[in-house]
Amino acid sequence: MLSRRHVLAAAVALTALMPQAQAEDVIKMGALATLEGPFTVLGEDGMRGLKLALQEVNYTVAGKKIELQTGSSDASPESALKATRKLVEQGGVQVLVGPLSGSEGIAVKDYAKTQPNVTFINGSSAAQDTTLFGPAENFFRFSTDGVQWMAGLGEYAYTEKGYKTVAVVAEDYSFPYSQVEGFMLPFCKAGGKVPTKLWVPIGNKDFSSVIASIPDDVDAIYVALGGADAINFLTQYQQSGGQSPLIGGSITVDQTVLGSKGSIRDAVIGTIAAGPTADTWDDPRWTKFTEDYKKAFPDGFPAPSLFAHAYYINAKAAILALEKVGGDLSDGGKKFRDALAGLTFETPTGPVKLDHNRNAVADIFVTEVVDDGGTLRNKVIKIAQGVNQTLGEPEEEFLKIGPATRDNPDCK
Repeated sequence: MLSRRHVLAAAVALTALMPQAQAEDVIKMGALATLEGPFTVLGEDGMRGLKLALQEVNYTVAGKKIELQTGSSDASPESALKATRKLVEQGGVQVLVGPLSGSEGIAVKDYAKTQPNVTFINGSSAAQDTTLFGPAENFFRFSTDGVQWMAGLGEYAYTEKGYKTVAVVAEDYSFPYSQVEGFMLPFCKAGGKVPTKLWVPIGNKDFSSVIASIPDDVDAIYVALGGADAINFLTQYQQSGGQSPLIGGSITVDQTVLGSKGSIRDAVIGTIAAGPTADTWDDPRWTKFTEDYKKAFPDGFPAPSLFAHAYYINAKAAILALEKVGGDLSDGGKKFRDALAGLTFETPTGPVKLDHNRNAVADIFVTEVVDDGGTLRNKVIKIAQGVNQTLGEPEEEFLKIGPATRDNPDCK
């Protein structure tokens, strides 16, 4: 029979083990999005997508509770890095989903290299450089990049729409560089010319000088602006009496812009674009995702934005891989990362898998903005299937083009 002293000692030992046991039953996940600055509405919808994925499993994987910690940035690399450090070094997150914007992704990728036991899964950041140049072994992107998002658009603009000369108006950072490259490579190859590129800082409010600098003799204007920047430009372009057809970068005609309360309707109807989603796609996978999104978030947009879609897919990847390893991250996440690397699954927009740089290969939609009963939506024109990071070109040849910049590529 145990003495009172032995019973007390056993109780003390059991109590000491309880925090460790409780910690092992919890998976600490971080979510980083732009919840401040000109991309706030984008970040808010990204978080809706992530939370939808977690709600589907009741924030539980393999019997373990997912403890979600949220970090906020303003789309700058500095703010993203600060928020990431706080989540990892103070919050102790084991898995981080994010960030949202292109240059943020590059900064977080570089930081990931210093934290080998933490797994970083992209949010919606889509700069090509994040995974194609100097990738991190513990950074994964299941949501494709900005070059991929333009698949099929350059050819369609040149061949089907007859646009031979196009001016560019875009934000001055890594993601629009990728978008412009993705449009220009096939457009220029077909014979198109881009004589003018006008780069503007994020958060620009007055586009009058930009609009005045657009040449009169172009067939169309390619616009790669997001959030408040896109709304301000489109509103001011319409007010200035601009008549040139528009070609949209992915986030320029996303629901975060089309669903705004501004008077941009006449400026954007008929705009061709491309991206990872299409509002009117009648596939059951997209229909269910849209219905689930609207039910969960009645204050959201008429259809999930590409940001909700990207964060959902990346969070879903984390959940599926965690299920494969029974929620076991005790080895610093190695088995989990192996599971992520080999993951292939169905998303609301079709199948996705990863390449050797841990970047997604997935379907892309060429679209046109239409008025659907008073609501602006992106109508499917065609689908490019299984688009990889080099747009089908051999990687060795594609890499010779070099990173996308303000001046690269060029076809004046």
